[in-house]
This record gives sequence, C-alpha cells and structure tokens, in this order.
Amino acid sequence: MAQAAAQPIDDTDLTLKLAENSMSFSLDTIPMEAVEVARHCFLDWLGVTLAGSREPLTQILLDEALAEGGNPQATVVGDGHKVTIKQAALINGSAGHALDYDDVHLLMPGHPTVPVVPALLALAEYQNRDGKDFLTAMVAGIEAECRVGTIMNQSHYGAGWHATGTVGTFGATAAAAKLLGLDAEACANAMGIGGTQAAGLRSMFGTMCKPFHAGKAAVNGLSSALLSQRGFESRKDVLECEQGFADTQTENYDPAAALEGLGEKFHTPDVLFKYHAACYGTHATIEAASALKRDNNIDPDNVASIDVHVRSDNLRICNILNPETGLEGKFSLRFTAAMAMLGENTAVIANYNEQKVQDPEITAVRDKISVHVNDDMGLAEADVVISMKDGTVHSARGDVETPDADLDRQWSRLSAKFTDMATPVIGAVKVRNVIEAVRNLEACDDIGDIAALCGTPVGND
Repeated sequence: MAQAAAQPIDDTDLTLKLAENSMSFSLDTIPMEAVEVARHCFLDWLGVTLAGSREPLTQILLDEALAEGGNPQATVVGDGHKVTIKQAALINGSAGHALDYDDVHLLMPGHPTVPVVPALLALAEYQNRDGKDFLTAMVAGIEAECRVGTIMNQSHYGAGWHATGTVGTFGATAAAAKLLGLDAEACANAMGIGGTQAAGLRSMFGTMCKPFHAGKAAVNGLSSALLSQRGFESRKDVLECEQGFADTQTENYDPAAALEGLGEKFHTPDVLFKYHAACYGTHATIEAASALKRDNNIDPDNVASIDVHVRSDNLRICNILNPETGLEGKFSLRFTAAMAMLGENTAVIANYNEQKVQDPEITAVRDKISVHVNDDMGLAEADVVISMKDGTVHSARGDVETPDADLDRQWSRLSAKFTDMATPVIGAVKVRNVIEAVRNLEACDDIGDIAALCGTPVGND
C-alpha cells in the first residue's frame, strides 16, 4: 500500500503569529530565567561595545556620523558624543561586534544581542524609557530572531548568509516595535520592511564588514519599526510568502519549528556567552586543548601532532590555516588551539595581534595541528587528540553548546569580563556603577542614565 503523502505544514500568517507573540509580552509574563539572562546579555554587550569603541571601524563610522550632522538624540557608547538614534544604533551595533566577543545563540545561528540592544538603547534613551520596558522589549527581540532562525534552518547560514545581519534584523525590528507599542499587525508590517533590507555575507568575515552587518541589522530594524509606526506599508507575510525571506534564502524552510511552543517556550535562556576573544566556533577546541594541557601537564615541545575534529560548518567559518593578522587569528582553529596549548590567555583581546599570529613559538605548535571533519558532532563541540613523541595519546572533547545552569556563577563571570573590558575605557568607579545599575535594571527609571555612564571616557568627565 502506498504511503499517504505528507501533509503540508500550515504556515498561514506565520509572520503575524511571531509578531503577535513578541508584542504580547509583559515583564510579569516572561519567565524569571529569561529576564535574568537578558540582564546578563545587556551587561555583556555593554562591555564588548565599550572595548569595541576603540576599534578603527568604530571611529570611521563616528567620523561619518559627525560629518553628516543631525539631532543629538542618543549616546555613542565609549565616546560620549550624541548623534541621531539611527546613527547611534549603527555605530554601537558595529562596535559591539567589532571584537567578535559578544554572545551567541545556536538557533539563529549567530549573535542575538548585538542587533537588538543597539536599536533599543538608542530609542529608549531618546524616549526616556525605564528598565522594565527595556527588558521586555529586549526579550521580545531575542525571541523573534531565534524563531526566525529556526524557520531558516542551517541551510541559510551554510549558503553564505551571516545570520547576525539577516536574521538579526527581525530581532531588532521586533524589539523596537515592542518599545514603540506597535500592535501585532504593525509589527508584522515592520518585519516586512526589515526583511527586504536584511543582508550580510559570510565572505566578509575577517573584514570590517562583519561587525558592520550587526550595526546595519540594528539600524534597519529600528528604522523599520519607526516607518511602520508612521504608516509606511509593506507585506505582512514576509517570512512565508512566495519569493519572500524564507523562499529565497533557505532550502530547509521549517515553519513548524518556529511555531513550536509559541507563547510557552522561551529561547532567551539558551544564550551562550564567550569567555575566549575569538570566533565561537573555536571555543570547544580551546576548551579541550586547555583541559588536555592542564590535566596531563603536556609540554608542547614533546608533542608530535595534534588532530582537531569539528563539524564541516566550522571549516567554512574559522579554519584560516595560516592567519596573518590578529583578526584572522580569531577565525583560526589552528592558531587558537596553539595558543591554548602554550597557556596563552585566549580571553585577552590584546593577544590577538599580528605579532602573536607570527610568533615562532606559536606557529611551531600551530603547524603540528591538523583539522578534520566529523559531522556527527554538535555545532559547538570539538574533539582534540594529542599524539606525543613517545607514542602516548591524549584526547578530550570540548562542548560549549550548553548554557550555564548556575546563573549566579554566570553573572559573576560576566561581571569580571565586563570589568576587564570596560575599566580602560570608563574607569573603575563607573564600571562598578554600571554593574550595579544593570543588576537592578527593573528599578532603573531612565535607561539614559546607563547610557550616560557608558558614554564618557576616562579623563573626559
């Protein structure tokens, strides 16, 4: 007997359903865990953005904004200038991803906070909004982009699209729409405006354009929500329509995954944080190599060879074999594994520079490393096998796919990371004040107070 044909998945009003979900949130209906992790995301984003404010690409974007002029509406993090809200979203969004040290979500797959918060922070500061509204809109944005990410599946990213720029645009749009108080139809309309602008090519990894994708997602999302509020019209079915976002950009369209647990399941608690200042695809390898060195007291001089096994996806993201710049080093499994084997601190941003990638001691270890494909592994897993010259073999698996269940420990680690990144920019006193303000974000009457703390560099008080 012939099998019955599979029933088509009902994707009617998919965009509207996701918009309704995000627009329905209030702080008391969001699980406490999601609220707490959103707070962690905000602190981490502020830290990486303060550090990223010193990068050349950020200065170029700021110079361009100042040359354009405009109403002083929102703060440039780490600088103190006030520019228009759209200029602030672009600059702060790009700065937040400049060091590739911001958080990750495997459902996108990409960086969830960096498209969302720059749009929100600019708008919330301009409108004198409080911490409760900010947190609610932040979760609304992260939830929207994670569900859009499940629609697109891995083929979107595999085809060469940078999901932080593409999928992240929907997160920024939903977050701004929530803060503006748009209804579901207006949000769906805004998602249409954002969807037709969403872009970002993975071929640009290793250039200033990668962080620029995040800034563009933030400003495009903000602009889309503002235009929708004014009555600018678009399609309200951009995700599911013929020749729409999914139809043109994925081969594995999965609306059922996007709708699963809608209104009940929250994806914000699954955000993963970076504790190594490199591409997240290198982190499992770093963890495994570090553990092997620590647990077996391995002397790199006695190593014959090192084999790293990862999914094929990683070979297209972070397998620059012989990096020539610090930025390329962040996308090199061989370089970061060699750093770990030599006990170099992979959490220190300054360790990713031209001198390090060309250091003879590091390159000697790097050249003993071979990278292999194992597609039975998870996206954020790696096996590292070390063969010693005496024939001894050591192996370990690194796994950075699972969020930390201990949120107090996570807050402590992120506070330390924030302190390291932010102190050189705003000073120790403001660092403590920012940590305390974010810890008590629901009690904040005006998000602009936090923007101001992060706006004035040391020596310019």
